[in-house]
Amino acid sequence: MEPSTDAAQDDRGAVEARVEELLARLTLEEKAGQLTQLFSFGSAVDPGSDASATIGVAEDPNASVEEALARAGVGSLLFVTDPAETNRLQRLALEGGRHGIPLLFGFDVIHGLRTILPVPIALAASWDPVTIERGQAVAAREARAVGIHWTFAPMVDIARDPRWGRIVEGAGEDPFLGAAVAAAQVRGFQGGGIGTPERLVAGPKHFAGYGYGVGGRDYDEVSLSDHELHNVVLPPFAAAIEAGAGNVMTAYMDVNGVPATGNTWLLDDVLRGELGFDGFLVSDANAVRNLMTHGFATDLTDAGVRGLRAGVDLEMAVSDPAYAHLPEAVRAGLLDEADLDACVRRVLAVKLRLGLFDDPYVHEGRAAEVLADPAHRDVARLAAERSAVLLRNEGSLLPLSPDALGRVAVLGPLADSRRDTIGPWVFDHDNDETVTVLAGLRARLGDGTQVDFAPGVRPGQRTFPSMFDMWGDNAPVDPEGFDDEAELQRAVDLAAAAEVAVVVVGEWQNMIGEAASRSSLELPGRQLELLQRVVATGTPTVAVVMNGRPLDLRWAAEHVPAILDVWYPGSQGGAAVANLLVGDAVPGGRLPFTWPRTVGQVPMYYAHTISHEPANQSRRYWDEESTPLFVFGHGLSYAPFSYADLTLGATSVGLEDTVSVSVAVTNDGDRDAEEVVQLYLHQRSGRSSRPVRLLKGFERVAVGAGQTRTVTFGVGPEHRRYWNAVEHGWVVDASTFDVWVGGSSAADLTASFEVTA
Repeated sequence: MEPSTDAAQDDRGAVEARVEELLARLTLEEKAGQLTQLFSFGSAVDPGSDASATIGVAEDPNASVEEALARAGVGSLLFVTDPAETNRLQRLALEGGRHGIPLLFGFDVIHGLRTILPVPIALAASWDPVTIERGQAVAAREARAVGIHWTFAPMVDIARDPRWGRIVEGAGEDPFLGAAVAAAQVRGFQGGGIGTPERLVAGPKHFAGYGYGVGGRDYDEVSLSDHELHNVVLPPFAAAIEAGAGNVMTAYMDVNGVPATGNTWLLDDVLRGELGFDGFLVSDANAVRNLMTHGFATDLTDAGVRGLRAGVDLEMAVSDPAYAHLPEAVRAGLLDEADLDACVRRVLAVKLRLGLFDDPYVHEGRAAEVLADPAHRDVARLAAERSAVLLRNEGSLLPLSPDALGRVAVLGPLADSRRDTIGPWVFDHDNDETVTVLAGLRARLGDGTQVDFAPGVRPGQRTFPSMFDMWGDNAPVDPEGFDDEAELQRAVDLAAAAEVAVVVVGEWQNMIGEAASRSSLELPGRQLELLQRVVATGTPTVAVVMNGRPLDLRWAAEHVPAILDVWYPGSQGGAAVANLLVGDAVPGGRLPFTWPRTVGQVPMYYAHTISHEPANQSRRYWDEESTPLFVFGHGLSYAPFSYADLTLGATSVGLEDTVSVSVAVTNDGDRDAEEVVQLYLHQRSGRSSRPVRLLKGFERVAVGAGQTRTVTFGVGPEHRRYWNAVEHGWVVDASTFDVWVGGSSAADLTASFEVTA
């Protein structure tokens, strides 16, 4: 957040005065232009590609953009990453307008621009806000160097149905962890406030409830109770706003029967009223125009009026924007010009606070230097190391001893796929610099170890094409001439001849993300068969999982001795994986979601209520265990940890008091390692049924071999409060509270305290 000083107040006053001066000189058409954002595709996507055709981009999209710039009909552009093109378009805007108002350039900087970080769900798995903030600061620095001012990130939607493809873009199922991750990302992107050098305006999305689509299907309607909205969905948004986020993006779908982008109650009462958001609000792509598709608006004029009245300041439009019809709506008496002015004020204010009026152009000579900074790759590698989750390690197969390895088999089509290693939601990366798992292991093990590779099976394919199917020449395996049986046998033979087999399994990056929900969590293609036949050779086997959602690993969890989830680890992913496998780095990540056994169990999350017959909770299905494969917060290390001496600062406190909770954490192993200490809380009675456990504190701590550290948390009224559906407000109850502290949501070290009225 920006400091609350006299200087900051003076600056805000100067911005407001300049906004009013500009506003008084704008015509209705110029005002509508400031509220319009168009796709430009300056370099990130080829306008002639199948991907651009899927989302409706013309062969020469900049023709309409330049026409709009000439008449001051656009205030913002997106998808421009070439500094020279950015400057050219900015110059057209400044020359085409009468008032010297610069363009605002936005882009999907989700987990990196040129240097790609692990995907957001992986960053959340680090349970380390410092690592997350440092990574997004690198992303912001690179983006700002090429002329981007604003990112459509972070995505802070809570996701409790892993069929939903965009689970990869968020922080998982828990609002407390999600809030911490959201705040860290905003700080990383935006720095101390809007206008911080080498930083971007952060744009949390999608407001609100997007992760609750029926059946886990992207874009589908959402039915969301007030209880779920306030207690689960809103906390990450509130944390992002508290961290200073300058923008929020609306969601595509209906929320309780009303499209989110035209929902006055959601955007005005909740976002601006309850959460106190005072930045500018942007629609998701074509979401204002799609108010017609919803059967909510009658035509483009009506859609524009409804979007603006709901508080959407800026319309993101592929073409033919609804907001271009706002002037006629004002003249026809359908819209008050004061409502239009309120939105224009917010857009002009962010441009002024960014300093674009004084310095609108990109310093082209600096971009190449920033993008090539080797320190950025170090940040990406460290983030990948800290995000990996060791799910299983029977017989302490890991870490491998590199000096004792004469021959290693690296198998699976993902093992040497650069494009899949960096994951979805990247558009301006350098594919050639990506380090795959195969390349990372070969570099780390050196000439003394023979590292053999075979894909074994061909890549699984999406049943239907996606707007994000952009493999091009980077497909990991050429499907033409691929002899399935011969290649599978070759992989098995290599495994049989090796001292250890590393099998990389998971989903291809275009199988997850936007428009990539799945009806199954099974490993695609014949990967399970590959894994089974490799294990059958008797060679010690490590499964390296590359994914953004939990997959069906029931067989692997019983038969594969070591399973390391590395997610989509980014540009330096292969180097990080190699370091983890040989023990140069120690796994310390923890799951940010509950890992179900099968798709039939979803949604499954740890923070459920006790419900009827709690003793029978684990037998909710007659054909499958009702427990997860791996619990929320689970993750192993190369060192065992133990917990003792759980101590409360008081056993009885008042409603507004805070209880200190301390615990001794001991590293019982012979190597230094890190543990994620987690605190869970349960309220036994009150004005609502409360979940069996709720995460209310965590800290990732380094503990030396054989050493003990004391970790202390505070449990205050802010941790005990919840939104009550009967009273329609936040409450804090007098009750008995149980506390658990440990290394996952299954922690068994417990104590209790009373809160009295």
